[in-house]
Amino acid sequence: MIETNLVNLLLQRGQNLWQARQTFVQFTGDPHVDQMLNDLDNTPHAFVLACIMDRQIKAELAWLIPYRIAQRIGDFSISALAELSPSRIEDLMTRPDPLHRFPSKMARNFHEGVQHIAIAYQGDASNIWADKPSSATVVYRFLEFRGVGPKIATMAANILARDFKVAFSDYYSIDISVDMHVRRVFTRLGLVRKDASNEQIIYKARSLSPKFPGLLDLPTWEIGRNWCKPRKPECSACYMNKVCPRQGIQQ
Repeated sequence: MIETNLVNLLLQRGQNLWQARQTFVQFTGDPHVDQMLNDLDNTPHAFVLACIMDRQIKAELAWLIPYRIAQRIGDFSISALAELSPSRIEDLMTRPDPLHRFPSKMARNFHEGVQHIAIAYQGDASNIWADKPSSATVVYRFLEFRGVGPKIATMAANILARDFKVAFSDYYSIDISVDMHVRRVFTRLGLVRKDASNEQIIYKARSLSPKFPGLLDLPTWEIGRNWCKPRKPECSACYMNKVCPRQGIQQ
């Protein structure tokens, strides 16, 4: 009964976010950068390349990288990017200051990502999600990019569907993206054991929301980010406080 009540609250929050009107997504907090990332009509490759960069550094810093590259070359058209050699991209990623914790590795991922967009999608990254594809198709297409695993691929598909209101034929294959916030919330709500694997958390979400597992992603992430903190959780401010079985307990 307790699990049913708390899951219903999470799903309701997810539905509210899903049904909300499309708004400007603040990926970095810098309006100039976010404008480019939100412009799926003119610079859809900025969104895709930012997703590729989102590894092992703070997300806000990773999502800055396409804009910083654009500043350094004075152009961000896919044709201009496609002409850059791997060594040139590594130089751009490294100097005058590194854009990533692992500039050499990410330079290669960036270069191969640009080439894949140019060749496989005719220079238009929006072809990845054009014509209402299945969610599995979109996730698979992101997985084809070097350096992208299931977590980033499903995150990208979820952002496209939830925030940009891109239509898919179904949403079965959009999973939650397990990070420290999602893990903490799933554990404290008693949905999984503390030692649960990422796969167990993913499949738990699938069991709770079979048609759209990713519907639980943002609600649990925002709870963990805003209230359910590692230490001194702010339970009284969280809308789950009346049904959470472990409110106030630190882990």
